[in-house]
Amino acid sequence: MHRVAACGGATLALLAGFQLTDSARAATADAYPARPIRLVVPFAPGGNADIQGRYMAEKLTGALGKQVVVDNRPGANAIIGTALVAQAPADGHTLLLVAPGHAINPGLVSKLPYDTLKDLRGVSLIGSTPLLFVAHPGVPANSVKELIALAKGRPGALNFGSSGNGSPANLAGALLNVMAGINLVHVPYKATAQATLDVIGGQIQLAFPSLTSVLPHVKARRLKAYSITTERRSPLAPDLPTMAEAGVPGYQASIWNGLLVPAGTPKPIVTRLNQAVVDLLKSPEARDRYAAVGAEVLYSSPAEFDAFIRSEMTKWAKVIRVAGIRIDLAR
Repeated sequence: MHRVAACGGATLALLAGFQLTDSARAATADAYPARPIRLVVPFAPGGNADIQGRYMAEKLTGALGKQVVVDNRPGANAIIGTALVAQAPADGHTLLLVAPGHAINPGLVSKLPYDTLKDLRGVSLIGSTPLLFVAHPGVPANSVKELIALAKGRPGALNFGSSGNGSPANLAGALLNVMAGINLVHVPYKATAQATLDVIGGQIQLAFPSLTSVLPHVKARRLKAYSITTERRSPLAPDLPTMAEAGVPGYQASIWNGLLVPAGTPKPIVTRLNQAVVDLLKSPEARDRYAAVGAEVLYSSPAEFDAFIRSEMTKWAKVIRVAGIRIDLAR
């Protein structure tokens, strides 16, 4: 205290300025939100991301005291909606729901209309949905290890379907190719459901659909399940091993979701948003609601989510480069 009292007038003025800045920031957070909040979901209505987005909007409306409205802006592998938020005012009144494509796109598209790391800032992860590695019942392999051995003995003879180049299922298969040293041939479809039906019909051998979408087919023995792709087993299928447990250590792929805001959004506002999201995700209601659709509740600090996105970008860029994956932005 004595050292502060001995400071010159200029230094005291600087200290006062910092105090005013902090006060102004606190006032900004206290007044937030000042109007309805737009949650941009860069996907079509009805899908997994849209369902999570609408749940977030419903609960955040109550937590923040202002209406949170979902704005679906699909197109160009989520790039259209993401660019919209990257260019929005950094005042916390525009949020973005993201999925794995957010970290995959930088490795696929040479010039995005935004900088993934510089133009957007994390609020929190909000959930993760496992993929299921499945096969036609006639495939002569009953485990991941046996499948890898089969693929090594018959290079290029086995194929897997996905909802298109650059999709999470495409990357899941490409990651297995890279980590196991095999060559499963990718067959792109317009939708995961089409690929799944062709596995059931025997037109292709393998796929990586979401767990809940194919679990009934597995139980009916129309599909053979090898493993789930997340780090932990799913309570919906506790007997199914993870890919790591099944013989590919370090393997991890999932359909994760999270919330972002434009870079430059005041830290007190980001903190308030993060706290509201984490509080609602810690509730038993959220856990049960996610579990019902095969998802797992995830939450993080803003810094943790930013670090997660960076790590995902690095991981998938390598897989994309090795696999030579290209994207069709018209899909």
